Amino acid sequence: MGAVLGLCSAAQLACCCGSAACSLCCSACPSCANSTSTRLMYAVMLMLVMIAACVTLAPGLENELKKVPFCKNSTSVPVPGDLTVDCNNAVGYLAVYRICFAACLFFVLMALITIGVKSSKDPRAGIQNGFWGIKYLLVIGGIIGAFFIPEGQFGPTWMVFGMIGGFCFIVIQLVLIIDFAHTWAERWVSNYEESESRGWYAALLTAMLACFALALTGVVLLYVFYTKSNDCSLSKFFISVNLILVVVASGISILPSVQEHQPRSGLLQSSVVGLYVIYLTWSALTNASAACNSVTGNQQSSFDKQSIIGLVIWACSVLYSSIRTASSSSKITMSEHILAKEGSTGYGSVEGADGGEAGRGGDELKVFDNEGEGVAYSWTFFHVVFALATLYIMMTLTNWYNPRSELSKENMASMWVKITSSWLCVGLYIWTLVAPAIFPNREFN
Repeated sequence: MGAVLGLCSAAQLACCCGSAACSLCCSACPSCANSTSTRLMYAVMLMLVMIAACVTLAPGLENELKKVPFCKNSTSVPVPGDLTVDCNNAVGYLAVYRICFAACLFFVLMALITIGVKSSKDPRAGIQNGFWGIKYLLVIGGIIGAFFIPEGQFGPTWMVFGMIGGFCFIVIQLVLIIDFAHTWAERWVSNYEESESRGWYAALLTAMLACFALALTGVVLLYVFYTKSNDCSLSKFFISVNLILVVVASGISILPSVQEHQPRSGLLQSSVVGLYVIYLTWSALTNASAACNSVTGNQQSSFDKQSIIGLVIWACSVLYSSIRTASSSSKITMSEHILAKEGSTGYGSVEGADGGEAGRGGDELKVFDNEGEGVAYSWTFFHVVFALATLYIMMTLTNWYNPRSELSKENMASMWVKITSSWLCVGLYIWTLVAPAIFPNREFN
């Protein structure tokens, strides 16, 4: 389904060409709602920005990147304090900063433009849903211009924005993960209850055990590679506390009072959330003291296993927020602002160019407007989320790099950001479990 919608989104851009080839491409695509195709187009833009940022970290490009304006005629970039950043080594990271700076400003600009839009009848709807060629040129021009920004205070200042924005996106990402966990479990439980098939029961049990097994394996590996018998007490504390929190959350999910109000909540959701919490713990410990990190030590690396997994989770979250529709399975109110309203991506009766109607059959519009009566999602909040996603990917690709320090992965501030977000993840999940029992007269959807 995601691939089909992606083709539909690409067709929306292609149909602007007006050529016979483009028309043929459009006719081959199924109908889809404007709210879905637009979100996918922005997701494609964000993915292309990520690819461009990854390219600048390729090992063979250092010599070429040294010719960029902020590194040219200078072998070192001064930063406050006694340390300096050697542009010969950090040029890839500094290039990522500038690429993501331009993309982030674009999404902030779009967020400001779309403030207060209530429906597609607003004149600003054309800016949101069209002009894709101009938008891509604007982003490309912004990236080129960003390379002319002198370093000076840019790196340290933008790193602070990246830390704050990265933390905010982690919160949004864990909201999406919790929503995904609930949706996944409820759908499989519903299939099992309707069919009474042992296959669905086995699938539920296998998925749950696999996630718990991976989480437990992760905990063991964290103790082995990120702690020492007579040292690293802080790392031991983080691992132990998060393990206890996962166990507590799993126990709460099967309490009789919770099951009474949410009979389909259970250990599958807990296992998914627990696995994500252990990942955040691992990610945090990679930025802890180098003395406690026996995997990479003090060596700098552009792409490591933690970064690759982070990119995969990030990409899945962006695509999920672009395709998924909010429904009764959404357990957190914030998810309704991130996701489109239920039914917004379905087929509907829409007015055609000749004044008639286009539906499933006949002359149907390939990308139809389903937001004439009201927007299916908050356009402003959507762009804010993508701006934060840009900052998160910037920090992930640069290993939460700190321009004020030596070129290493040690960054205590980022460690606390990730650990705090892991605790917040467990807290949000527990809230989705106990809130209906604490407030039985309120509807949580």
